Parts: sequence; structure tokens; C-alpha cells
Amino acid sequence: MKQKYLWLVRRAYRALRHPKLRHRVWWRKLTQPIFERRLWKPCRDTVAIGLAIGLFFGVIPLIPQSLFAAIAAMRMKGNIPFAVAVTWLSNPVTNVPIWVAQLWLGNQVQDLFSLAPPEFAGTFHIPHLGVVNAATFMVGVLLSGIIAALLAFPIVHLFSAIMPHHLPKLPKLPQRARAIVPPRGSRSSGS
Repeated sequence: MKQKYLWLVRRAYRALRHPKLRHRVWWRKLTQPIFERRLWKPCRDTVAIGLAIGLFFGVIPLIPQSLFAAIAAMRMKGNIPFAVAVTWLSNPVTNVPIWVAQLWLGNQVQDLFSLAPPEFAGTFHIPHLGVVNAATFMVGVLLSGIIAALLAFPIVHLFSAIMPHHLPKLPKLPQRARAIVPPRGSRSSGS
């Protein structure tokens, strides 16, 4: 699985640095933060941030979730591939259950604090659910995104504690050539 991940990351990295795009100034300014290598290598902290960002944007009903997650991961120094991949948690099969859970969560918060739905928010009728207020749904969307993002950190840290060789604390950096310096005592004084 690690080999497949690395293959996918390398392929995406090369596609973003394609020679036809590389010479364009606007593309370089837009993608310069993407090419920071540490945002592509999995380590505990960057994966936790990337997973939190991906889960947050994954439950929000937007069309370009992956794009927003990638931009947020760049800005917050999270792992970009994880942030983009997790947004696919919501897909045409899982959207309806996620939306029903968000509507339920919004209704629970509204009932808990005894809040009346705002008048300016529109209401719409959904079969088998009844009349739904848009503001209640949005409260559920934001709350579910925040809860999912906060759950990412303990999950990643627990996984890293159980399997530290799969998800290290720090990214593995390439070994650099070290200059061979003789010890201080072994220097011969010029005679």
C-alpha cells in the first residue's frame, strides 16, 4: 500500500510540474507552495492536519471539495494527498446519509438551545423528512465538519503510537553527504 501511495504521489507531483505548465508565471505563483516536499511525505503531524482538513471539507456539500482541501492544506502545512483523498469520503452513495445526519445534528442543537429558526433562512420540503430549515441544516453541516476534523487528531496520533514505522513523527529526510573531518586530536602539526 505504501508503494502505491508513493507511486500516486510521484505521478501527481510530476503532472503538476509538467514542462508545458512550468514556464507560466501565474502557474508557478499558484503552485509554488504545493511543491514543498514535506507536504507530500507522510509524517504524524502533517497527516493529522491534512486528514482534519479533508474531513472538514469532505462533509461540507460543495462541488470542488478537493480543490478547497488542497488549498487549505497548502496554507496550513498539512499533507496534501491525504487532505484531497479524504474529501472523497462524501460521494453520491454516502451524501444522503451524511446530509440526514447533519440535519439531525442541526435539529438537536436547535432543540438543545431552544432556538427558533431564523426567518430569513429558507425552508424546503423533503419527502419522508418533512419541512427543513436551511439554517438548521447549515448548523449541522458546520458542526459535523468541526467534529470530524477534531476526531482526526486522536485517530492519527493513536495510529502513529501503535504503528510508528508506518507513520513516523517526522518525515524521513534524504541522507546528505557528510564531510569527513578528522577528529581534533589526530591533526598533525606541520613540522
